Amino acid sequence: MKVLFFLFAVCMNSVSSYSNGKVKEACQDMMPDHHHHPSPTSSPYTITVDKSIFSPGDQIKVNLSSPENNLQFKGFLIEARDAAKLDGGSVGTFTLVDSSISQLLSCHHREASAVSHTSNHRKTEVQVIWMPPQDAPPRVQFLATVVQKYELFWVKIPGPVLSLDGAPSPTLSPQTTTAPMPLSHPFTSKGCGDTKTCLRDPEGCNPENDTLCYFLSFRKVKQGVKFELSGPASGYVSFALSTDQWMGNDDVYLCISDPNRVSISAAYVEGRTHPVTASENVLRETAWRLADGVIQCSFHRNIHIPTPNQGRFDLDHMYYLFMAHGRAENGRTHRHDRQPLISAKQVVITGPPEDLNGSRAPLLIKFHAAFMLIGWMMTVSTGVIIARYFKPDWPETTVCGQRVWFQFHRGLMLLTVLLTCIGFILPFIYRRGWSKRAGSHPYFGCTVMALAVIQPIVALFRPAPDSSRRYIFNWFHLGTGTVAQVLAVVAIFLGIHQQALLLPAPLTTGLLSACVVWFVLADLALEVHRRGLLPIGQIFRNFQVYTENLQTEDKEEILFVQSENESKGSSFKKVVLAVYLCGNFCFLAFILAAISEI
Repeated sequence: MKVLFFLFAVCMNSVSSYSNGKVKEACQDMMPDHHHHPSPTSSPYTITVDKSIFSPGDQIKVNLSSPENNLQFKGFLIEARDAAKLDGGSVGTFTLVDSSISQLLSCHHREASAVSHTSNHRKTEVQVIWMPPQDAPPRVQFLATVVQKYELFWVKIPGPVLSLDGAPSPTLSPQTTTAPMPLSHPFTSKGCGDTKTCLRDPEGCNPENDTLCYFLSFRKVKQGVKFELSGPASGYVSFALSTDQWMGNDDVYLCISDPNRVSISAAYVEGRTHPVTASENVLRETAWRLADGVIQCSFHRNIHIPTPNQGRFDLDHMYYLFMAHGRAENGRTHRHDRQPLISAKQVVITGPPEDLNGSRAPLLIKFHAAFMLIGWMMTVSTGVIIARYFKPDWPETTVCGQRVWFQFHRGLMLLTVLLTCIGFILPFIYRRGWSKRAGSHPYFGCTVMALAVIQPIVALFRPAPDSSRRYIFNWFHLGTGTVAQVLAVVAIFLGIHQQALLLPAPLTTGLLSACVVWFVLADLALEVHRRGLLPIGQIFRNFQVYTENLQTEDKEEILFVQSENESKGSSFKKVVLAVYLCGNFCFLAFILAAISEI
């Protein structure tokens, strides 16, 4: 019992340690250990001071608050650092104004060099006094981390820069950042391929007059690159630089609607996770626009960024371009709504202008869809029709010792198994394992794969035609094949709504439905004919009699035509098969064309 009480006390202490402000472990990176990423949006909280010039021994009042909307917050951490070396240690010491809401911390082995909260009670403002040291650097900048709630916080909010009295005025650095400014007009595709490189979806669209256009452009400007990003989205638009066509270890740039402005930030993605916002802002001349549901932003970035800046790639190398969009809540981005648009090739960001094309569906997934469609919407259905209705035809004709219908049926089914096996493997190669976000589609696919392999294996051990157990094989073969065909159709309908292959709806859904209905109609017509419920043979004979009667009065010829009952029935089946194949081919051609276009 004592052991349990001890463990409970330790756990309670470790949980409450975040709310009591004893956060010395966060002194360097100022990052709360909340198992969440900091918000990439602009902070609603600001730091103000009562002086811009200081001398050693001065007392400078520092205020942390949300002046625009008086937002409350639970936790905070304030430090002062050398403006020329923000990753260095804290500078100077603090004294408290209200010890009930703030306390002193010893960061970087310096007493009272930081201030944090004392509890998680909500507050709207914090005031402290900062005193510069005798060996103060020429310029000092205040930084703050603010926690509004456990999963929503901002890290290293930049505060004002104070200058040491008598220090020379700093020259404006290319890395100097300013607040984002509203854009006066939308972006345009004019100059794409001539003065700037562009990536667009749909191909050739113009964001100036097309609100459904996703647009990324960039061009070299002196020692930097100017980027323009635009697209309709409810939360954010983004793009990334990647060394491969797989998400992970990428240099990301986010434009997030917030809600009457757009925050612009750089981030980094490690694996298939949320982007981690960069602690240092390397973007300048940022601007934004919100209109008609379209988010637009632009910024400059230097070609080379000095270290340490995790995730910032040099812009004079070759990269694939990713462009994505999705929802955002409280500044936190959600998974993209669609598969990102990925450039078809790598491009040097500072290279000559190009008009790029890209795709939202990886090539392996496109082949996966094509193989499954051809296998289960064409070869299987054709093989079923031939086996079900063409056994009596060509009774004396054999191919390699087997009847023609059987060879056609077996060949088409083996082709289906081959297409299914290849198509089944491709998504696993692309995903590098099992996809946890594909819903029930992969489960249906695996079941179809198993049934497709079982069918030919069982057929190898089928009993002879005159065996007393032959009927068992026939029913099992028919049942397994029918179930596989039905499940394959369900899997295909689910597959066209996957993010990796989001085909245009309702067009492709209608085409797939038409393909299924077309098979049902052909099968129904042939079944009705086989059961003699539709006098197709008589219709053919009457038509033949009528046409030949116009040419001759030879009664014997007419009687001869009437005796060809089976021949006319066979002709009808061949016509139905030919019409079915032509129609099915047209439906599949349209669907495959849609796959190639995404």
